[in-house]
Order: sequence, then structure tokens, then C-alpha cells
Amino acid sequence: MAILKFRVYFEEDDTIYRDIVIKHNQSFFELHQMILSAYEFDSIHQATFFRSNDSWQRGREISLEKYNDVEYRVDPLDMFETTIGSEIRDTEQKFIYLYDFKKNWSFKVQLIGVSKEESSKTTYPSVTRKEGIGPSQYGIKSILGDRFADVEEKYDLASLGEGFSDEGEDASDNDDAGEEPEGTEEDTSF
Repeated sequence: MAILKFRVYFEEDDTIYRDIVIKHNQSFFELHQMILSAYEFDSIHQATFFRSNDSWQRGREISLEKYNDVEYRVDPLDMFETTIGSEIRDTEQKFIYLYDFKKNWSFKVQLIGVSKEESSKTTYPSVTRKEGIGPSQYGIKSILGDRFADVEEKYDLASLGEGFSDEGEDASDNDDAGEEPEGTEEDTSF
């Protein structure tokens, strides 16, 4: 059984990609779900694939469903019924994947490898590599992501321990008169 390896690039930045392996007899719907999972998107919006050429021009459409608000030159293939292998025409076959037609998320999907050996340790389809920080579907995604909250809690910077002082607090608070000793005036020229 042929195992196909696709590289799924985020269209606006080809340094951001996910590698996905899938069996040739699995459907485009399964590839669609894996792309969404790899980029941490939900699965509640419209989606479609286009078979493409080397110039990334849109060809035959493979759609999640036939949408009423879209004009078709030719009826699209059904994502649930169409297998990946049936649409491979080239050793470097390309597809364009569109998700959420209002936001117009666009991904370039390129076949980068074919293997006859199936790994018993892998559940297909599967993400084998992630490069770069993917786009955030609904807002800003920080570099640290969810882990930042853990860092804030672990190192509670609001409660200062011994040996630390608040910024701007005078180090000579023990002086009863509140006056600075001679020769210790703060240099504010910088």
C-alpha cells in the first residue's frame, strides 16, 4: 500500500509548514481533518481542495459539499468519496486547500514523497513534522502559547521575595529622617 507524504505550506509564508503522511486510499476528507488538526483550526467552516499545477493554478475542485453561494464550471468531486490516490497525476502533485471562505485561509499542499512501506507505529493520516508557528485562526498566537500562563504562575513576579525591591523604591528606607546621606545623590543625567 502506498504511503503519500505531503508538505502543507501556509500560503503567506512557505517557512511555515506541516508534513502529513496518508495512505493513497484514504479520502480528501481525512486529509482535510489532518490539516486542520496540524494547524490547530476548528472544523466548522466551508472547505475545498483544488488540484493544481506547477504554477499553483486552480484546477478540478474537490469540495466538502456543494455550496449554493459558489459558482462551479464543473460540479466538484466529493471530499468524502474521492481518494487521494485517484487525484495524483504527478510525482510532485500539488493541491490548493481553502478553508473558511470568509477568512480565506489558503494552504499549498505538495506531494514530497511516496513510500511502499507502511509503519506499524503510525496511525494514518499523521503529522510527521511541524515547522514554524502556524497562524492563529481567530486572533493572536504568542510564541509561548499556553505555556506563558504557567511561567507567570510558577514565578509569581508580583510577590517579591527577600533581596528584591520594587522599581523606584529608595534603597535607604531605613533612614529615619528620609534624607539621603551625603555623596549618595542619584545621577539622573542618563
